[in-house]
Amino acid sequence: MENLVNSSPLILVLVFLVIGFAFLMKGADFFVEGSSSIAKRLKVPPIIIGLTIVAMGTSLPETAVSVTASLVNNNELAVSNVVGSNIFNLMVVVGVCSILTPILVQKETIKRDIPFSLICALLLLGLGILAVGDKSGMRLGHLDGMILLGFFAGYIVAMIRSAMKARAAGKNADMEGIEELEEEIGILSWPKSILFIVGGALAIAFGGDLTVDAASRIAIDLGMSQTLVGLTIVSIGTSLPELVTSVVAARKNEVDMAVGNAVGSNIFNILMVLGVASAINPVALIRENIIDIVILIVFSLIVWIYAATKQRISRKEGISMVCLYLIYAGYIIWR
Repeated sequence: MENLVNSSPLILVLVFLVIGFAFLMKGADFFVEGSSSIAKRLKVPPIIIGLTIVAMGTSLPETAVSVTASLVNNNELAVSNVVGSNIFNLMVVVGVCSILTPILVQKETIKRDIPFSLICALLLLGLGILAVGDKSGMRLGHLDGMILLGFFAGYIVAMIRSAMKARAAGKNADMEGIEELEEEIGILSWPKSILFIVGGALAIAFGGDLTVDAASRIAIDLGMSQTLVGLTIVSIGTSLPELVTSVVAARKNEVDMAVGNAVGSNIFNILMVLGVASAINPVALIRENIIDIVILIVFSLIVWIYAATKQRISRKEGISMVCLYLIYAGYIIWR
């Protein structure tokens, strides 16, 4: 596929990029649908399905792109894709939702989810700078990847325990959106479920490979850095599931789900996506990556402050978030 992409005209490469995104999105949908059906047949509680399979499903495109980029030593794209997606999720996804309708933020999101997403960003910054045993001091090695995955496993366990505790106490109203989503998915037959899982995984792998090859070619032809392509074209493309899910949720006045989806996806992206990528193959960081991670931390603090103020994000705050993202986009394009 790489040879085909490199030998094609630029306009066709752009088409390949769109096709890659399409395979990523549909592959993630099929994978989630098949996995959820099997989990239901095995009598796994819907809330656990929602907090694991469905939640991770929106991060599959980022996983495919970053892992593929890591395997081919395209480290700039691996890191910038995750950081760019997280910034887009915070400032554009949440910002657009709050413009559509002011967001009332749950106490759990303010006290638990947003602070933990900040901890994840700080952990990424610390591991990337320290890089024990690496002379350059700017790398996520195998050990770093295992640390991130360890935090990810702990986060999943904590979420499931919290959800089960809330259900036991009869406080499952916050999970209705996820359970309704599971009901819409339905239960597939065993053969069809397996077909969806295998087909979805193949589509994700193919889409990730095609997206990375096309993005690399675009960067070369337009004289753009891999970091810039990852922070803009690829990160926005792989964040489309979060944007669509959150906007639909906002239109249905399920705004707490909109914020939770975006923040939760950011946690998954850092811990799972970069954890898997660096555990497979060490991922080097460059100075621009560190700057972007710091910007992500600053933006996270801004969103946290907005959310903690009267437990809501207003339309004006949403507009300011989108404007800040546009300023950031201008900065990374011209730096």
